[in-house]
Amino acid sequence: MSDPAATSIVSIELQQQQDYAFRIDFGGTVPALLADEPAPLGQGQGPSPVQLLAAAVGNCLSDSLLFALRKFKQRPDPLRTRVQAHVGRNAEGRLRVLRIEADLHLGVPAAALEHLDRVLSSFEAYCTVTQSIAQGLPVETRVWDATGARLR
Repeated sequence: MSDPAATSIVSIELQQQQDYAFRIDFGGTVPALLADEPAPLGQGQGPSPVQLLAAAVGNCLSDSLLFALRKFKQRPDPLRTRVQAHVGRNAEGRLRVLRIEADLHLGVPAAALEHLDRVLSSFEAYCTVTQSIAQGLPVETRVWDATGARLR
């Protein structure tokens, strides 16, 4: 039986290239990524830390929704997700991500999918990144079908 207290470690390495541009090495066969702050701090040569955070939330939610639907042998493809990270000043006047909104769009009408209510009520709970982020800031997740109907 596995130890419920056991953890795994995900390790990356960042190496400054110039100013605020950092090469992010994920190890193994995953290609490195260049991240950079937008002007005036950086030159915007790659995604900013806030964009990477938004991408992580959106990717994790998309993966969780796809996995849950495929578990029931459903084909929602192609999925499309838009994430907005709202950045503003906190009480101390420092810039912070204040909230995140994610809109997941199914590639098919809701009527074409079985067990959709069950999937929509549970998929978000399995998203490691979003559930972790949501402990510190609000994350709103909405799901739409291919007809534009809001499902959640």
